[in-house]
Amino acid sequence: MHTSSHTVLYDPTGLIEAELPLDREPYECLVKAVLAWTGKDTHATRDYEQIGLQLTGHARAVAADVRSRASQLPKDSGPRALADVVLHEAEGRLSVPLEGTVRCVQNRARLVRALYERLDRLEAAVAPGKAAPSGG
Repeated sequence: MHTSSHTVLYDPTGLIEAELPLDREPYECLVKAVLAWTGKDTHATRDYEQIGLQLTGHARAVAADVRSRASQLPKDSGPRALADVVLHEAEGRLSVPLEGTVRCVQNRARLVRALYERLDRLEAAVAPGKAAPSGG
């Protein structure tokens, strides 16, 4: 008999995930380290593939946060328009298959960095609206 200690949650709208903050610091450190690499490939292809997978998954999670924050702004706002451009670019870059190369992994690292920069700007744009008093 097999018993599982795991619980599967049904959350088709992503409400649970939306409330969980991203664990940003380790990925920012990884991005910084990856972008500091110079010269030719010095690690095994499988190492680059694994790092690329980590960055790809995180980029998708940050993109989801960017999309969520952008949706809180008016459709005609500048920050939302810029977010849409960054998200469109991210979709294109994430659709490219991973390669086990420094160049590929660094491109994913740049994408994560760009998504975090956009997320920070969106949070700054959304925050004043939330903090505004409701009185006359």
